Amino acid sequence: MRIGILGGGQLGRMLALAGYPLGIHTEVYDPAPDACAGQVAPLVGAPYDDWDALARFAEGKQCITYEFENVPLATAQWLEARVPVHPTPRALELFQDRLLEKQFLNSIGIPTPAFAPIDPTDPDSALERTGLPCVVKTRRFGYDGKGQGVAHTHAEYRALVQRFQPHALIAEALVPFEREVSAIGVRSLSGEIALYPLVENIHQEGILRVSIVDVLPPLLPTHAAGEDATRSPSPRHEHGSEGEDYVRRLLEALNYVGVVALEMFQVGARLLANEVAPRVHNSGHWTIEGAETSQFENHLRAILGLPLGSVAPRGYCAMVNLIGALPPIEAVLRIPNAHLHLYGKTPRPGRKLGHITLRADTREARDALLQQTLELLSRV
Repeated sequence: MRIGILGGGQLGRMLALAGYPLGIHTEVYDPAPDACAGQVAPLVGAPYDDWDALARFAEGKQCITYEFENVPLATAQWLEARVPVHPTPRALELFQDRLLEKQFLNSIGIPTPAFAPIDPTDPDSALERTGLPCVVKTRRFGYDGKGQGVAHTHAEYRALVQRFQPHALIAEALVPFEREVSAIGVRSLSGEIALYPLVENIHQEGILRVSIVDVLPPLLPTHAAGEDATRSPSPRHEHGSEGEDYVRRLLEALNYVGVVALEMFQVGARLLANEVAPRVHNSGHWTIEGAETSQFENHLRAILGLPLGSVAPRGYCAMVNLIGALPPIEAVLRIPNAHLHLYGKTPRPGRKLGHITLRADTREARDALLQQTLELLSRV
């Protein structure tokens, strides 16, 4: 089995590594000749509009996938005419644009904070919908806190609009959320669906720093969308069912194939959708050691039409991102049940260089490991 991956970052790297035990051979395509996925899989270094290189890349592939949502839509569509592309390029079209994304989510009954496109000739009209404070975002190419800012006053709002022009912009109401969570689901070619437990995420400067997972009852794979899923006897999380429902709706509305992540705000008793990532996701890295089947393996299974693996958690887990600088490897490896993943990247401020997964049999033991890890990183 041979697949192609558009994008050569750490997500492509982990997809390639997940394929080896299953006999799945991957090739990576990225304009950067030193993309870190090229350390573990053959790399085609060429622009996304090099049609000859893309044609050669597509040869002999059962399908092509992508590891980040800013792959040019034209590239995915051009390849789709020659070889199956999963997830559908329609997902790229929707989720590359924050306005189209929010409109789509609302159209399938998934609530979001109030939003409005910013008209460059009348920017204040968006505030009639969102009010202040609000978040001003570029509609495209934003990630890890880039391309956005918070306005508490009209003057701050106007300054942000001016700062981000001439990009197309969107305003979103700033909601007083209690925490940020994400739900990760996967749907296969056969329509089989599985959902991982809800994850609590902690961000700093717009970058995910920590994900925390308790033993929650996952939605196990089912072949028919209407079937009742078998659930574990663990206590229900108060928002787990709602998050599962939203992700299932998203997967089925798009006839989606592969892994998707839905990032949400918990606001009182409600979950409001923030953003969709049509790919494997940073908040799912814990699944490599912490679930029976990782998000990376299940993504490969899904796009190749193989049976999905169990998404049951293997205890209480946490994931800590390594941002900008690396701790001493020896110190990390001395932490019990700590699993270190390095991405082979050159350190620089704000760059994701790796992550640490922690796993324990009790919440208390997991929390103690997390505290130990965070104290180590505070000294880097």
